[in-house]
Amino acid sequence: MSTPAASSASASTAALANKFLVTGLIGLALTALGLFVATPQALALSYLVGVAYWTTVGIGMLLLIQIHYIVDAGWSTVIRRQFEHGLSAFKWLFVLFLPLLICAWVKPGLIWPWMDLAHEIHGGHTVGADPLYLKKSGFLNLRMFTGMTLGFFGIWIWLSARLRKASFTQDTDGNTKWTFMSRKTAAFGIPLTALALSFAAIYWMKSLEYHWFSTMYGVWFFANCMRAGMAFGVMITYWLYVRGDYKGIFNTNQLHCLTALAFAFVVFWAYVTFSQYFLIWNANVPEETFWYNIREHGDWVYVGMLLLFGHFFVPFLSWLRYRNKAELKPALIVSIWIAVIILVDLCYNILPALKDAHDEPLPFLSMNLFWVLTSVVGVGGICVWAYLKSFPTAKIIPIRDPRIVESLTHHEATAP
Repeated sequence: MSTPAASSASASTAALANKFLVTGLIGLALTALGLFVATPQALALSYLVGVAYWTTVGIGMLLLIQIHYIVDAGWSTVIRRQFEHGLSAFKWLFVLFLPLLICAWVKPGLIWPWMDLAHEIHGGHTVGADPLYLKKSGFLNLRMFTGMTLGFFGIWIWLSARLRKASFTQDTDGNTKWTFMSRKTAAFGIPLTALALSFAAIYWMKSLEYHWFSTMYGVWFFANCMRAGMAFGVMITYWLYVRGDYKGIFNTNQLHCLTALAFAFVVFWAYVTFSQYFLIWNANVPEETFWYNIREHGDWVYVGMLLLFGHFFVPFLSWLRYRNKAELKPALIVSIWIAVIILVDLCYNILPALKDAHDEPLPFLSMNLFWVLTSVVGVGGICVWAYLKSFPTAKIIPIRDPRIVESLTHHEATAP
């Protein structure tokens, strides 16, 4: 029998879920209105940013759960359940990606130029007569793109379903077989997830400028996925702690472990991004350097500087201070900053594919940014709604997980 407090919390969660659903639908409706105002390519690429951003968050949460199981972590057990709820968004992300897939079939070349062999590229040549495309045509073709995209979401949805089923069922029967099942899922799931996210980044973003070569791109996307997952993990724990659900459960040391891991990935992102830039700059091959050259025109050069300082120096210097890692409010501020910068990073990788009459990327601060924001709000509203709809279906923490006592008493239980 539920208590009045539990019923009130459930009603509050349901009301909040409805608010996010309405917000998401309004955001999607505003994005759809762009069909009558914006150019089709600008709107499609802006929408791609929105879907890619929230997919990045979902992949990060999926990876964090699998890493939790594969290393048999104890501290993260109390927050793992919130990532499991977050995985419920994948099926909706697939639905929200379908307009882009339909657009690719109805109007090839609108988003990804290589899909239209008659698409004119620089020098008056067409994609179909481009030697660089012909060498990649076995990989870059519409059927392969469609099949691979369906495969990406199939992998993420399937792994999510297995992990959620095992964790939620264990709350009922307490059988340790579900833990072993999750470990097995993580063992083959991490390589599958890694391959899927790498190829998704290449197909969805890197192939927008298919002449470009980079062997670091999948790793760059992986770094952003992990950082996004942890950033939203901090936001969720803050919300639950303020609401009262996590009081007496979540402590300073658990938060510190999460933010310390986030700190490590700040350095990892910097290493990967610098390595990519340095290798391309040092090789000085035109097929590689042009990607950075077009991002050094107009206000895009300032966006690059924002990424350099905002993606690395700001969070790095912030996380150096123990208080910012061990207290919820400072950790929340840094995490929100990281979440915003990841969105800017995706814009930096996607939107310069929009060119003007002189084959220069359109300004970052343009009308297209409005459609990016409506897309992010629209897709995000649906994803948060999916999380909140899943939230009441299981206990706040995995109460019968073998590691739950160890997690609850992780070092000293000091309130954050």
